[in-house]
Amino acid sequence: MANTNSNGKTLGILAGIAVVAAGAIGLGVFVTSNLGKTSYEISEEEATKKMERMLRNVNVTSTTPRKATVDFTGTDLANSLPEISEYPLTVVGDGQVNIEIIASPEKAGSGTDGWLNEAAKAFNSQRNRTSSGQTMSVSVRNISSGMASDYIVSGKYLPDAYTPSNSMWGAMAESKGAELSTEFGTDRLVGNVAGILLADDMIKTLTADYGDITIETITEATMDGKVSMGYTYPYTSSTGLNFLVSSLYSFDSSDPLSASAVSSFQKFQANVPFVCYTTQQMRTAMSSGSLNACIMEYQTYSNDSSLQKKYKFIPFGVRHDNPLYEVGNIGLEKEEVLQTFTSYCLSDSEQKAASKYGFNQMNEYSANEPEFDAVTLLNAQQLWKEEKDSGKPVVAVFVADVSGSMSGDPLNRLKTSLISASQYINSNNYIGLVSYSSDVTVNLPIAQFDLDQRSYFTGAVQDLTASGSTCTYDAVLQGIKMLREAQETVPDAKLMLFVLSDGETNVGASLRDISGVVGSLNIPVYTIGYNADLSELGTLSEINEAATIDADSEDVVYKLSALFNAQM
Repeated sequence: MANTNSNGKTLGILAGIAVVAAGAIGLGVFVTSNLGKTSYEISEEEATKKMERMLRNVNVTSTTPRKATVDFTGTDLANSLPEISEYPLTVVGDGQVNIEIIASPEKAGSGTDGWLNEAAKAFNSQRNRTSSGQTMSVSVRNISSGMASDYIVSGKYLPDAYTPSNSMWGAMAESKGAELSTEFGTDRLVGNVAGILLADDMIKTLTADYGDITIETITEATMDGKVSMGYTYPYTSSTGLNFLVSSLYSFDSSDPLSASAVSSFQKFQANVPFVCYTTQQMRTAMSSGSLNACIMEYQTYSNDSSLQKKYKFIPFGVRHDNPLYEVGNIGLEKEEVLQTFTSYCLSDSEQKAASKYGFNQMNEYSANEPEFDAVTLLNAQQLWKEEKDSGKPVVAVFVADVSGSMSGDPLNRLKTSLISASQYINSNNYIGLVSYSSDVTVNLPIAQFDLDQRSYFTGAVQDLTASGSTCTYDAVLQGIKMLREAQETVPDAKLMLFVLSDGETNVGASLRDISGVVGSLNIPVYTIGYNADLSELGTLSEINEAATIDADSEDVVYKLSALFNAQM
């Protein structure tokens, strides 16, 4: 399929190609395409030779990097968050006294994730009145628990009430100065449980080797290399945060932050293929066979029959009972609305309705772990940031699109977001920069991200200018070549590529040309789309279960900061 946009670019194969890759370095990779191309295997040696052969036809030049001032003040949390309008209300209340509740996605989403939305609509239709005779109503806004906490803590946006998936977010937010109370809300709006999904073929194996299947035995089996485990980013994911602290507790129940717990965590992380930036990335990795264990809430699991057929649910950690907090002092009339709505949600009829949405299904489960205090939770997040790579540095190359179609706002946003988010890259990692238009330019050779390299990186990004055609996949090959060369001097490093582009290619190699190389060399390619058609970028990322980010929204700095924090 070939289409041409107003810039004269020919769009490559977008939705027509589906690439599924599995395997590891040295073992080859099985690649399939729905374009009629015969399935084939390509070894690491063959992939390397093909990459070198293709690069002979690419014009690669270098520029002399310039030092620029590095801003050490950091990106202010409030400024990194987008305007709240980026997350529109899922229910709009029209009463004379209206309260707004920010709720986690499993309650305020769509379909089987829409229980709270439906409860709010039904409540609003009753036209209840306050003691002073004013009509009551509730509005609902769908934002992930961690991000909602950031809005509240930073003061960027304060709703009247907040219902995260679990109480951990409330404890951390309060420790950072947020004023939260359940006096007019509740400690449990609806019941839910976090768990590990374990592939059926692993149940018998682990039972024979370790006995009862628990989080302790699963983490032990992961350390022994018998389980390929994946979990989600613990700075924004409720289940990911719960898994992090529960794992540390399983390593040392007397002190989950002790030296022995940290040592065990390092061994565990060494056998975790990757921490998933999003739940979708984790689901993709499960479907491709790269992971045979992952984490999920029971409410989601219970609504997916395909998951129930393939995986057993192993509960762990503190319960996800969805507390409902008042935020700040909202006044007597709004407190009356909050209390009335809380009572409505806790009524038998609404609790039965919640059960149909998958909540309240494991009421008998109670945690072996304690309710972790805020200090433990915050220190666990920091420990994860420092130890998630088990002491192994990351070597990454940023590949920036500077073709004519990126001119103006897209390139300006790319430069601003990349420089702002780069503060989340650890100094023990190694970073390089490549840009491309009609040809490929090495703007910054790979080096450790110390103060000098940060300064050169900032200057190199600032100096990017747009013009010419778009040879995305030629630049990807050059980035991979640089990573492979760097691996010779940093042999234990984790390699990854970040492609920042509008997603359109019109010269040089195609995605089909390089997909076997990317898959066989097993280097994850994270893609960030600026004013982009994300289809082809997403396909590139899916080859090795990386993630794709849409950078068009105002929260691009927040998204990139989270991505870099998760991966580097």
